[in-house]
Amino acid sequence: MNLLVCISKTPDTTAKISFKADDTEYNSDGVTFILNPYDEWYALVRAIELTEQNGGNVTVINVGPATNDIIIRKALAIGANDAVRIDTDASDAFTVASNIANYAKTKNFDIIFLGKETIDYNGSEVGAMIAELMDLPYVSYASKLDVQSALSTVTREIEGGEEVCQVEGSFVLSAAKGMAEQRIPNMKGIMMAKNKPLEVIAPMSGDVRVSTQKFVLPPAKSGVKLIDAENMDELVRLLHEEAKVI
Repeated sequence: MNLLVCISKTPDTTAKISFKADDTEYNSDGVTFILNPYDEWYALVRAIELTEQNGGNVTVINVGPATNDIIIRKALAIGANDAVRIDTDASDAFTVASNIANYAKTKNFDIIFLGKETIDYNGSEVGAMIAELMDLPYVSYASKLDVQSALSTVTREIEGGEEVCQVEGSFVLSAAKGMAEQRIPNMKGIMMAKNKPLEVIAPMSGDVRVSTQKFVLPPAKSGVKLIDAENMDELVRLLHEEAKVI
């Protein structure tokens, strides 16, 4: 099996959120960055499991600058065989998708994996764009994947139940909870990752289609109000006048 896993670098989940340059840029000063958990825990691990069962190769790909190499090396330490970094800023979802698709078209990947979304933008856009650009089927938010020869059976959660799909041939898949269990890189994996190939390639030409006009933080949450159990009138008043349905 020849598998491609798309990975992203995201701020740690505990990072403080602030902006700079007139609120048009994320302020990364002092922020610790990590391998996007959905890419790591579900997409990458499931791809590795498939090659452990059936043989094959797992390539990870990232769009970004040289500072992203640290999270790429982590993916290699977990078990990916080799890596590609497209040397350009991940300016918008289409830039990322078009560069990945441009690379993937030159290879013969059986499945292209992504996490269901990144934990910073939560856009869930790149997978569908890659599939469209490559004219491949796309299955999103998958929680289970079984592969038998050229036929793949994918399960995903839908409102009120599950949907089971069958896909023949190559396709793009975004992985959600249930797809696999997190793996922690061991010392052997970390040492081997240093010698695994990481190819840096130039980006394709193209204009950025989306620009950020302004970031705005949500309003701060108000404190919890405790009402005496005997004071029902005050509770009713607060529910009518201050409670908000979200």
